Amino acid sequence: MSSSPLFPLPQKSPLVGIARLAAEGESLREGHNVEYFTLPARSLLNRCTGVRMPFTWTINPYRGCEFACKYCYARYTHEFMEMRDGAEFEQKIYVKQHTADLLRRDLRRVKPRESISLGTATDPYQPAERRYEVTRGILEEFARHRGFELGLVTKSNLIVRDLDLLRDISRNNALSIHITVTTLNVDLARILEPRAPRPDLRLEALRTLSQAGINTGVSCSPVLPGITDSPADLEALVREAAAAGARHIFANPLFLKPCSAAVFLPFLELNFPHLVENYRQRYQDRSFLPPSYGKRVAQLIARFRQKYGIQRADPRAATYADKWPLEHLDEQLSLF
Repeated sequence: MSSSPLFPLPQKSPLVGIARLAAEGESLREGHNVEYFTLPARSLLNRCTGVRMPFTWTINPYRGCEFACKYCYARYTHEFMEMRDGAEFEQKIYVKQHTADLLRRDLRRVKPRESISLGTATDPYQPAERRYEVTRGILEEFARHRGFELGLVTKSNLIVRDLDLLRDISRNNALSIHITVTTLNVDLARILEPRAPRPDLRLEALRTLSQAGINTGVSCSPVLPGITDSPADLEALVREAAAAGARHIFANPLFLKPCSAAVFLPFLELNFPHLVENYRQRYQDRSFLPPSYGKRVAQLIARFRQKYGIQRADPRAATYADKWPLEHLDEQLSLF
């Protein structure tokens, strides 16, 4: 008797594209309420289209992310595989196959001055990386090349495992590391980002990378209105980032797509019930807050950067913090 497929195919509309590849993936193992599957990849580099971003190409070694951040905007990527339950993004992790070979081929498509960002939709150093080392394989391939511009985003101190490769890459390429730290409050981080390393461990990783001569900074994104956006909290974060050797720092407000709201709003109801109605109103029929809020956050970060001697907002491109002047800055944010 033949075994049942991992994801039964609907009779009326058979799965195609990435959904079909996901359904055909082989189960690797289970653990911590997480399942791992292979994902036959056709290419590794994805070109950014339709949205103005500070990079041209993206690489994500995995689909799905175990860190289970309550605010994660990337949950929608599982919808491409016909998975509509937002929780599946953190419970079904797809491990891309033959990534080094694919990257070697795909890099021929990259033109001079086109930058590549590693880890835009899933963390390249999530727990799966300890076992499967897909990210390390990608870095090994980059270490064989020169002349590329590569940015890497992560919440994990596992990145220090690859310090040798990062050094090699930075000698012949423009490399920048962005360690995401949304809050210094360990208890808050534990409920916001349940399976991500503690904030202090991330900052210690930043210190190690910076001392090794790697261009490393902080992304304090997303900034959560009413939760992590007080001037005192943002200043503390910039101060600690500077002390750890950050060479750049930037922040962006919460981006809340419907699939993300389906997870984030129940989280608010449980932990911040007084904020629920305001969030519902502010994000009703939209994924972004008004530009005025982002402007105030950017101005605060820019002021604190100057105060603590961090020279740049983001080495990849000019951001809001570099565009607006600091004068007449409100001392308190007034979203609600």
